[in-house]
Amino acid sequence: MRYLYIIIILTLIVLFSSCRKDFNTIRSSGNLKFSKDTVFFNRVFDATSTSTKRFTVKNTSNDAITIPTISLGNGENSFYRLNVDGIAGKSFENIDILAKDSIFVFVEATINFDAVDADFMYRDDILFDAGSNEQKVELEALVLDVHLIRPDRIELEEGFDYETIGLGIFDQEGEEITIRGSNLVNNTIWGDLDDKPYLIYNYVGVPSGKTLTINAGTQLHFHANSGIIVQNGGTLIVNGELDNQVVFQGDRLEEFYEDIPGQWGTIWLFNGSKNSVLNHTTIKNATIGLFVDSDNAIVEETLVANNTQIYNTSSYGILARNAKITAKNLVIGNNGQASFNTVFGGVYNFTHATFANYWRNSNRQEPTVFLTNLSAISENNLTANFTNCIIDGNQNLEFVLKKGETSTFNFKFKNCMLKFNDVSNNFTDTALFPLYDFENTSFYENIIREGDAKFKNTNTLEGITDLRIGEDSAAKGLATFLTSDVILQKDILGFNRTNPSDIGAYNFMIFEDED
Repeated sequence: MRYLYIIIILTLIVLFSSCRKDFNTIRSSGNLKFSKDTVFFNRVFDATSTSTKRFTVKNTSNDAITIPTISLGNGENSFYRLNVDGIAGKSFENIDILAKDSIFVFVEATINFDAVDADFMYRDDILFDAGSNEQKVELEALVLDVHLIRPDRIELEEGFDYETIGLGIFDQEGEEITIRGSNLVNNTIWGDLDDKPYLIYNYVGVPSGKTLTINAGTQLHFHANSGIIVQNGGTLIVNGELDNQVVFQGDRLEEFYEDIPGQWGTIWLFNGSKNSVLNHTTIKNATIGLFVDSDNAIVEETLVANNTQIYNTSSYGILARNAKITAKNLVIGNNGQASFNTVFGGVYNFTHATFANYWRNSNRQEPTVFLTNLSAISENNLTANFTNCIIDGNQNLEFVLKKGETSTFNFKFKNCMLKFNDVSNNFTDTALFPLYDFENTSFYENIIREGDAKFKNTNTLEGITDLRIGEDSAAKGLATFLTSDVILQKDILGFNRTNPSDIGAYNFMIFEDED
C-alpha cells in the first residue's frame, strides 16, 4: 500500500510539472527563421480540402522567446487553416520557443473558387508578431473550378441519408445491395460546354437505356472509393482524340500522387451493359481500371477500346467476366494483380496490345495475362485471340491458362511476344499440358518467347512507366501489317505503321540519351 501511495504522489508531481512553464522568455524581436518563405498549393479543387503542408519556425537567438501573436492576414474569414505546435486555429497568442529550438506550423485549406484572384490564385499570409517585429510566410494556392458530382443527401437528426445505386445483387433477405452514388436521369454529356474538370465523389450510375458521353479533352478526378457504374442496359461513350485525350484519375493533384496506385475505385461495366466505347482514353491510379461484367458475351459487344492506356492499378488492369471485348492499340501496365484477367469465359479480341506488368509495390500473385473460363462455382465458354501483342513482366511465367472440364476454351496467339520462361520445366510435357504446346499452330503462330521488348522504362522507382519499345527491341518488324483496319494503320501515338510492323501498341523509337 505504501508503494502504491508513493507511485500516485510521483505521478501527480510529473503531471503538475509538465503543465507549468518552468523557463523564462523574452519577447520575440523579429529574428525568426522559416524553413519556407512561401507555402504553395498547386492545383487545388474548388471547395475541396487540400493536403497538409508544413514548415518550421526557428528561434535563432540564445534566449527562449515568446511570439505574442501568430495569425492569418485574412483573419477568421481566411480559407486557410493552421496548426501551430499541435494547436489548431486561425490565430494564436503567446507561443513560446526555447533558445535555438523550432516549432512546426501546418497549413491546409478549403477554398471557394469565387474568392480567387484573376490569375486563379488565392493568397494570404501567416503573420508573426506585429509592427516593426512583424514577419510573414506567404500562402498561395492555384485553384481550379470544377464540375462537382456527388450524391444527393437528406439531413436527418443524426447524420445524412445519401442517394445510392443498386448493384443488382441481393442479400439473403432479398434486399438489393447498394453503394453510395448519384444516378444520371437522362442521356448526359460531360465536357460539352467548357474545359472545367469533373470531380466525382462516390459513384456515378448510368442507368438502363441511358448513355454517358464524355467528350475529348475532359479530365475526370475521382475521390477515394469513387468511380463510374454502367448499369444493365446502360452505355459509356468516351470520345477522346489523339492530341486531346480523356483522362480518368484520382483527385490528389500533388506531384507525389502522380503515379500512386489505388487512389480511386473503378469503371464498372455491369452485367447487361452494352456497346460501351473508349477512344484515346487514359485510366490511371485506380483499384481496378475496367471491371467488365456481362452475361451476354456472344450476342452484343460489351466494350470496344481503341488507343486506350491503363496504368498503376492496385489490383487489375482489366477484370472481365463473360464479357465481349474488342481492343486495338491497348496498353496496360503496372498492376497489383493481373493486367488482364478473364473469369467465367467470354469473347476477347486484342490486336496490337501491350501487356507489361512490372509491379514492384508488393508480391504479385497473378501473371500479366490470366485466361480462365472458371468462376468460383461454375464455368463458361471462352474465346480469346491475341494478334501482334506483347505479354511481358518481371515474373517468369507471365501468362497462365486455366480451362474448365466441360466448356470450350479457344485461344490463339499470332505474331506475339510472350514471356513464358519455364525455368523449372513444369510444363514441358505437352501430353499433360496441351495448352502450352507452343508447336501447336492452332494455339500459337509465329511466337517469340525469349525476346526483350526493350521498353523505355519499367522501373517505377525511377519514374513513370513508359512502355514504348526501342530500336533494338525483339518486337521490331515481326507483326503482320493489317492494312484493312484504319485504326491499326497507326500506332497508339498516331505514327504510321509500316509493313512489316512492330509487335505491341507502339512503333519502335530511337531513345535519346537523358544524361
